[in-house]
Amino acid sequence: MTLAHLPTQIEEGRHEPLGALARDGGVNFAVFAENAQALELCIFDGSGQRELRRYALSGPHDGVFHGFLPTVGPGLVYGLRAHGPYQPEAGQRYNPHKLLLDPYAREIVGHFGWHAEHHGYELGHPEGPRSFDARDNAAQALKARVPAALEGPSPRANAPRHASADLVLYEVHVKGFSQLHPGIPAALRGSYAALAHPAAIAHFKALGVSTLSLLPVQYCVDEPHLADKGLHNYWGYNTLGFFAPDPRLAQAAHRQDPSAVVAEFRAMVQTLHEHGLEVVLDVVYNHTPEGNEFGPTLSFRGLDNRSYYRLVPDDASRCENLTGCGNTLNTAHPRVAQFVLDSLRYWVQELGVDGFRFDLAPVLGRTRHGFDGNAAFFTALRQDPMLAGVHLIAEPWDAGYDGYQLGRFPGRFLEWNDKFRDAVRGYWLQAGLQGGKVGRGEFARRFTASSDLFHHAQRSPSASVNFVAVHDGYTLNDVVSYSHKRNHANGEDNRDGRDGELSSGFGAEGPSDDAAISASRERVRRAMLATLLLAQGTPMLNAGDEIANSQGGNNNAYCQDNAIGWLNWDQADHGLAAYVGELLRLRREHRLLRHARWYAGPGCGGAGDACIAWYSPAGHEMQVHDWHHGGEHGFACLLSNAGDTEASLAILFSPEAAPQGFTLTPQRWRLLLDSSGELSPQDLTPGQGLQVPARSMLLLRS
Repeated sequence: MTLAHLPTQIEEGRHEPLGALARDGGVNFAVFAENAQALELCIFDGSGQRELRRYALSGPHDGVFHGFLPTVGPGLVYGLRAHGPYQPEAGQRYNPHKLLLDPYAREIVGHFGWHAEHHGYELGHPEGPRSFDARDNAAQALKARVPAALEGPSPRANAPRHASADLVLYEVHVKGFSQLHPGIPAALRGSYAALAHPAAIAHFKALGVSTLSLLPVQYCVDEPHLADKGLHNYWGYNTLGFFAPDPRLAQAAHRQDPSAVVAEFRAMVQTLHEHGLEVVLDVVYNHTPEGNEFGPTLSFRGLDNRSYYRLVPDDASRCENLTGCGNTLNTAHPRVAQFVLDSLRYWVQELGVDGFRFDLAPVLGRTRHGFDGNAAFFTALRQDPMLAGVHLIAEPWDAGYDGYQLGRFPGRFLEWNDKFRDAVRGYWLQAGLQGGKVGRGEFARRFTASSDLFHHAQRSPSASVNFVAVHDGYTLNDVVSYSHKRNHANGEDNRDGRDGELSSGFGAEGPSDDAAISASRERVRRAMLATLLLAQGTPMLNAGDEIANSQGGNNNAYCQDNAIGWLNWDQADHGLAAYVGELLRLRREHRLLRHARWYAGPGCGGAGDACIAWYSPAGHEMQVHDWHHGGEHGFACLLSNAGDTEASLAILFSPEAAPQGFTLTPQRWRLLLDSSGELSPQDLTPGQGLQVPARSMLLLRS
């Protein structure tokens, strides 16, 4: 595009849809900037380096500026300049010297770097962010590019739809999974395409997972403190482009072309769908990289700071920080809620994804009076026809006051259940922990989907997303290998990451040649995997835990885009992966292990009910005093379908460091699984006692 090819005038255009849309021989632009006095559309050459022309958009009409530029089309590169008051004390930070990225940009060109010119105020000025910076940042700013219509059918056309009770989530980083995978061509490793390579799909299918939960894939920039250290935001929880796949996760041949990146992402989803695998995205609609009042002016702040962000009520010059990241998106504002919903719809309708995991999700339900499970955003989300059929998963805590909201999300939301994690770790690590031990009652409650948290308002057991390890924290291998975090590579003197995470090295720190220590670690790891994958609720496996992947004790590897954060396939424990596959096969074959309704007590008789009873190792039903017996940890549960005279399944738990005798109920049993591997599948004599191996979990079928 050259200056000669640009029209001299812009027409009024339409106020919807927001963003840039090629239509009718031109491009329509619509941008929300409710408090701005004027908005300019700035057109650049294809490289984004030279500004060619500016146009004044019409408006605002209902808070939206708009215009139609004839005779242009897809590939047009543009940015925005907003005019209005620069009154930080009133929450207004307009600065027309700062080129702004369209929040609805589907294609982003340029390479972001931290430059002083990106700030709306003068760095080092005595008045700080109340000062004004008149330098132009256009040369360094990211720009939007008008997208062409996507070709071919949406990957939604062949999307599988797994019922909540059948979900098995696999939390995975796009790059980390394949960067060191020997079965994937070097040119594809670390990319969207690699995640859909036959070698990757074969692994997912062998495990038996149903749904990939991808760490953030929306366009991300690094935080300034990481850039200063030469590190990168590897996990991606710093989103700037909420409609654009991150080019860093595309294969090298595509990274410079946003259209090719989108095509690669869509093809990945399409291929995974063909193999019955769903794709859920981890999304970050709680904050942006503009940070607090000392942060830069890149997009939202320059367009409408008062609308997009929550500001401190008695000092609008400051951002309300409920996220721990400096700022908080104000989803209580109708236009901000629309922005989030429009973004979600795009990823579903155009790119084909099957659901979302919302990072720091209480932010989305915050009103003037705190968190509200019936907040307008949640109501709009649940009523949206395009989003009605996708999975909604909440991380049910944020960093603000009253931020822990586990069990309080509405409707069909699933929620990450950290109480399951802590109960399972505390129970199985008993012999290796100095504190934090968990009794039978707490463990049983979490194993049966945490009814104290979720059995209300017609919610089902699948609402509890069970996990023992996720991206944020130790890997499962490190849970049983380290007692203390080792985050020195992050450059923060080991101060970052969670302190006191439940873990144990069983007498050593890190890799050990001691056979007894290695055996204890292996038994506990397998018992925790069995607990996770056979418990009621929705299991979520942390990618790499099935191959005993280690991060060397780093429990906050968010900036480790290197061998620390990548899966180490050269040292993969393929026997452990086969064991995980066997556990999930058992889960699929026995519906009692993934029962869609809450277990009922002994003697239940309702149609479709499943009954549960609890037994001590001595063979009698657990009484109140048994649950509070602090000196005994082993116990069993019996599961049966309503109306059956005999239990269908029995699960025996024994975290003790030595074998423990269990008295079985007097019926025929077949041992299906011993997590320790000591006992092979076998028929058991009615009424016989059974020596349960140390630190093991057994599954029996009548």
